[in-house]
Amino acid sequence: MNVNQSAPPLPPFGQSQPVYPGYHPSSYGGQPGSTAPPTPYGAYNGPVPGYQQTPPPGVSRAPPSSEAPPASTAQAPSGQAAYGQFGQGDVQNGPSSTVQMQRFPGSQPFGSVPLAPVVSQPTVLQPYGPPPTSAQVTAQLAGMQISGAVAPALPPVGLGYGPPTSLASASGSFPNSGLYGSYPQGQAPPLSQAQGHLGAQPPQRSAPPQASSFTSPASGGPRMPSMTGPLLSGQGFGGPSLSQPNHVSSPPPQALPPGTQMTGPPGPPPPMHSSQQPGYQLQQNGSFGPARAPQPNYGSSYPGAPTFGSQPGPPQPLPPKRLDPDAIPSPIQVIEDDRNNRGSEPFVTGVRGQVPPLVTTNFLVKDQGNASPRYIRCTSYNIPCTSDMAKQAQVPLAAVIKPLARLPPEEASPYVVDHGESGPLRCNRCKAYMCPFMQFVEGGRRFQCCFCSCINDVPPQYFQHLDHTGKRVDAYDRPELSLGSYEFLATVDYCKNNKFPSPPAFIFMIDVSYNAIRSGLVRLLCEELKSLLDFLPREGGAEESAIRVGFVTYNKVLHFYNVKSSLAQPQMMVVSDVADMFVPLLDGFLVNVSESRAVITSLLDQIPEMFADTRETETVFAPVIQAGMEALKAAECAGKLFLFHTSLPIAEAPGKLKNRDDRKLINTDKEKTLFQPQTGAYQTLAKECVAQGCCVDLFLFPNQYVDVATLSVVPQLTGGSVYKYACFQVENDQERFLSDLRRDVQKVVGFDAVMRVRTSTGIRAVDFFGAFYMSNTTDVELAGLDGDKTVTVEFKHDDRLNEESGALLQCALLYTSCAGQRRLRIHNLALNCCTQLADLYRNCETDTLINYMAKFAYRGVLNSPVKTVRDTLITQCAQILACYRKNCASPSSAGQLILPECMKLLPVYLNCVLKSDVLQPGAEVTTDDRAYVRQLVTSMDVAETNVFFYPRLLPLTKSPIESATEPPAVRASEERLSNGDIYLLENGLNLFLWVGASVQQGVVQSLFSVSSFSQITSGLNVLPVLDNPLSKKVRSLIDSLRAQRSRYMKLIVVKQEDKLEMLFKHFLVEDKSLSGGASYVDFLCHMHKEIRQLLS
Repeated sequence: MNVNQSAPPLPPFGQSQPVYPGYHPSSYGGQPGSTAPPTPYGAYNGPVPGYQQTPPPGVSRAPPSSEAPPASTAQAPSGQAAYGQFGQGDVQNGPSSTVQMQRFPGSQPFGSVPLAPVVSQPTVLQPYGPPPTSAQVTAQLAGMQISGAVAPALPPVGLGYGPPTSLASASGSFPNSGLYGSYPQGQAPPLSQAQGHLGAQPPQRSAPPQASSFTSPASGGPRMPSMTGPLLSGQGFGGPSLSQPNHVSSPPPQALPPGTQMTGPPGPPPPMHSSQQPGYQLQQNGSFGPARAPQPNYGSSYPGAPTFGSQPGPPQPLPPKRLDPDAIPSPIQVIEDDRNNRGSEPFVTGVRGQVPPLVTTNFLVKDQGNASPRYIRCTSYNIPCTSDMAKQAQVPLAAVIKPLARLPPEEASPYVVDHGESGPLRCNRCKAYMCPFMQFVEGGRRFQCCFCSCINDVPPQYFQHLDHTGKRVDAYDRPELSLGSYEFLATVDYCKNNKFPSPPAFIFMIDVSYNAIRSGLVRLLCEELKSLLDFLPREGGAEESAIRVGFVTYNKVLHFYNVKSSLAQPQMMVVSDVADMFVPLLDGFLVNVSESRAVITSLLDQIPEMFADTRETETVFAPVIQAGMEALKAAECAGKLFLFHTSLPIAEAPGKLKNRDDRKLINTDKEKTLFQPQTGAYQTLAKECVAQGCCVDLFLFPNQYVDVATLSVVPQLTGGSVYKYACFQVENDQERFLSDLRRDVQKVVGFDAVMRVRTSTGIRAVDFFGAFYMSNTTDVELAGLDGDKTVTVEFKHDDRLNEESGALLQCALLYTSCAGQRRLRIHNLALNCCTQLADLYRNCETDTLINYMAKFAYRGVLNSPVKTVRDTLITQCAQILACYRKNCASPSSAGQLILPECMKLLPVYLNCVLKSDVLQPGAEVTTDDRAYVRQLVTSMDVAETNVFFYPRLLPLTKSPIESATEPPAVRASEERLSNGDIYLLENGLNLFLWVGASVQQGVVQSLFSVSSFSQITSGLNVLPVLDNPLSKKVRSLIDSLRAQRSRYMKLIVVKQEDKLEMLFKHFLVEDKSLSGGASYVDFLCHMHKEIRQLLS
């Protein structure tokens, strides 16, 4: 587990760490790895005010000459991002500067200047100076430079992307040294955010710049000390060519006097370079990152730099350049900008192909014909018209669909439409359901299907006249003609055996072996069930739930209980022939809770006593699921099994498993077997469960290896969930377990479901990811589906698409509600189509892309070596970015990494996926942990993968105590931790409270009720309830974070320099990880090298 391990690499998912006294984390993991290597950078405690730039001691500079500075020194106002000039507040990575940078008077010595000088650029396209000589051009391409304005035209032939590199292709495994090809450790290109002009317009925060670029050294050797030559031919300072659509307007800079030549004396330029770029001129292509003072431990201007205008001294060796972490794209800044720009207005879905706000932004949705992004999110909202274009871009075309997503209280649930016995209106040919995109013709007597273009008759009872626009006059009275999401009541034709279904049943199946009794689990569970059964899910305003319940206990044999309401005491029936499972009773096994309340309570009181003295340690597993399924079959209903299980099922029975845990297989070709089930018996069993509509939720309480990869097969294929509480102890884990159990029992579920995704002509669904079963290539079968589960669908072209008509998706889910009603839920979404790659790149959503790529990779490990999977991800990401660079970005030096604006976080997020415990496990991560996380991520939605792979780190003492809002997050890196502060870190499964060693005594007293840092108990799981503003604020923040997540996050208090800190640092994903994962800076350099190789 690395100090800088990626987010995903989760630590403990519920496993105790014997080394830490009293510590049984909710996460997974065992002993921490060896101590982390020292970080290559100094501690970071916030930005340097005003991005001050000071020279190293002893270096003085004469004031710059009064003539215009060299072309290379033109710089945009600080805090603005531009393809050529920064738009105000646009892509600002690192703290945004509100100070407008000013040129300092010539008389002022350099050392005293608070801000780096700026020369404004004119907005008009104005070439400056003669074309460069070839030597100058080469030097520009080779130099590591921040870039300035964008070129309006293509470069001269032969400039391309710089000389071909001879670097070996990436292997995807990053050595700990961090040396990628020509990048010395921790060195890399400063990033400049690029944005161009479409004329001079006022700044618009809502229009983000369209590309981020940063330069990197083309080779490791020393550079020419200065390159003050003019721009490449065809380059001006005004902005991009008008033919390049990927640029957004930015504010007009103050124009220079007409005819001003941007030239200057030879020798080093005036002091205008930012700290991470010692002594080199700013390059003309792209744009500038904010100038800032040197960070601790970073080199400033190179030592011995001659004063400006004086005789140059002897050449000095250059110190290694390190990429300033504040100059590369920041997830925190992007999230913050999106919240500010898009959080206040409702997202109205009436326009085709709109990219929604990020999942991290709170926003309201108004359905006006397209499904809400809470139900469907796409990797791109503008898809290529041809398959050739899609292959060129390599951007996966996928949708993450969450058909039963829960909505906030301010948004209405989908309307239920009842068409009576005739049922919902559909296309005769492709069977698509009536939706807002269907076109009515012939005065409303027929309609043309928007998916297959078939002309269908409108039934007489559905007929309505059209208005002057060709729209039905009742369109706004019918949800299916005006909304993106709605439900139809299904007719008997949509039911099994043409018979309406019975209400579903819940069966609780409890392991009563020695481990379960000894840990206190059985007693705790039975006590909880007494009250929990009053909260079974119910329909709308129903007084009580229609769901019936049953109870089974088991170890090597199974015990069924008759809890019929007419009995005085429950009756137990034992089935010891586990090889041929049958249900010994029908009447009295599944009962209504309110009718049998007294008998159920009596049973739950007796179970812990009956097995209190058991010495049976062996358990069975497959026969338990078989028994539950047979009981549902006999009752002719669908339902859910809640299994509470503690150990590897080694008793003689079908589905018996052996311990096959072998860490020696890691990083070998056989590693994939660790993720595959031991036996095919569980797949066969799952298939039978799906046919019966029997969904399985599994609660695991292992003290050692239980083969999660095999035990999770049935939950995975039936649409169920797996929960894991390693080394369960009642006092430490009861709150987490009971909270998960309550939520799992109470959540609304669709049973016996089938989902199909239809598309308009030109694309089709080809691949599916999630927790479900498929018996053919089109139907996703789910024994159960809840509001947390997603199905991810990938699309491919099978014909050419039309830019005018766009592309349509329709997701139809047929399911049985909790009350036993058969329903169809329909979600429709219209996307744009494009013939220009720039339009594709402008309408992508990185969070959804990462969700898809993680699921693709996590499925890949079942059949391929992990290293191959990692390499595939890196190659695909490099191809996506190289295609953008080649076809959409303004021409610029090969030393620059240019990222599309909406994909600038792709490298940092992808690195988090690569460093996750499934793809790069640390020494303390168990095989079960990896299998657990693998199946968990498979059905996560976009918001869950976002925080899982890039955790949130919140400083608690920076914001005012009286503020009710969440404190602003900081980047997940050790550099951002101040030892005088307290931080909360969450990733959706884990919650840490990190306490700095120098935190104020008053803060310690207010939160922990102890007088000093040394008295705080490390590994503490609960904060004392104290009556002071800070304690109330922190506890309320923890509650609100837990409420946002689908699983309870157990708190772990971590003290600075404590042994538990290694576990915490595992989640600081921008840093290098102990398992060998690259830091964000190193990975960015590596991606740049890969992209340059592809381009050369």
